[in-house]
Amino acid sequence: MARKKNRVDLDRDNGIAPGLVAKTKKRLVVASGRSHPELAKQVAEHLGTELAPTEHRTFASGEIYTRFEVSIRGCDVFVVQSFGPPVNEWLMELLIMLDALKRASAKRITVVAPYFPYSRQDKKGRGREPISARLVADLLKTAGADRIMSVDLHAAQIQGFFDGPVDHLFAKPVLLEHFEQGLTGEDRETLTVVSPDMGRVRVADTWSDSLGAPLAIIHKRRDPKVANQVSVHEIVGDVKGRTCLLVDDMIDTGGTIQKAAQALKASGARKVIVAATHAIFSDPATERLQDAAIDEVVVTDTVPLSAERRFDRLTVLPIAPLLARAIHEVFEDGSVTSMFGGDA
Repeated sequence: MARKKNRVDLDRDNGIAPGLVAKTKKRLVVASGRSHPELAKQVAEHLGTELAPTEHRTFASGEIYTRFEVSIRGCDVFVVQSFGPPVNEWLMELLIMLDALKRASAKRITVVAPYFPYSRQDKKGRGREPISARLVADLLKTAGADRIMSVDLHAAQIQGFFDGPVDHLFAKPVLLEHFEQGLTGEDRETLTVVSPDMGRVRVADTWSDSLGAPLAIIHKRRDPKVANQVSVHEIVGDVKGRTCLLVDDMIDTGGTIQKAAQALKASGARKVIVAATHAIFSDPATERLQDAAIDEVVVTDTVPLSAERRFDRLTVLPIAPLLARAIHEVFEDGSVTSMFGGDA
């Protein structure tokens, strides 16, 4: 049977160049690295699909190998890879996956990195320092990424480091829903939103507006020569007898949050609740977050969190529904911004 020929489009009156018209169907494919397979699987399930069969290997020398076991040609591929430890290994794996996808003729490649690696190195604080967040963006672009999707970047300026579209998602709707349903009447009446430092004031201010609660700010000072060392100085705002909601984008070693909570309780706070997007929880974060000054910690699962790093006062909320919705909007050429009231 003769093969049906494609129709030739010669609509020159409308300024359209001559060419062949073919009916092509878009195909959304979700692929995953090995950093957070549970999250990738949940995202695929929310989209109504499965993860692309992929072979991953690490050789005895430490070299990483990746091969997609099915055809990716012409597909719109979303690669889910988050960055808990070991960060550098997962970054290298992602770069290799991108190269494999590019050479397999994927039509468009989107990196879905719920937590963007090296995001705290977004500027030069002292001479002869790198801007590693920019380096990571350059590596992703060179390896083959056409687009990046991430949640709560440590600094919004990171979007400008990538030469292409960046979908900056916010975990606030997920966390906010939890608190709107879970706060007691007394908590609501005495609620104060607290920024743990001056850098998070803008974010805390949006929380203050959403919850209709006053805002307080903790002034802290870091020693630029000593990593993860924080000393809290003073609290701007009234927290005596109040339920304080400390909001931040990430918790690494937990030093900032622990000292902030202690300062709030020392100033007469009734209760301290911590809300953060990325639960990195490097040692000794789990121990610090169980401090008597902290009544509850609420995070999302953008980063894999092992059982030994969980504790009784910790609540982990799923981020997969948010990621799946954003992926669907991108694939269908919809609006990611509409998911956040025009703020994304």
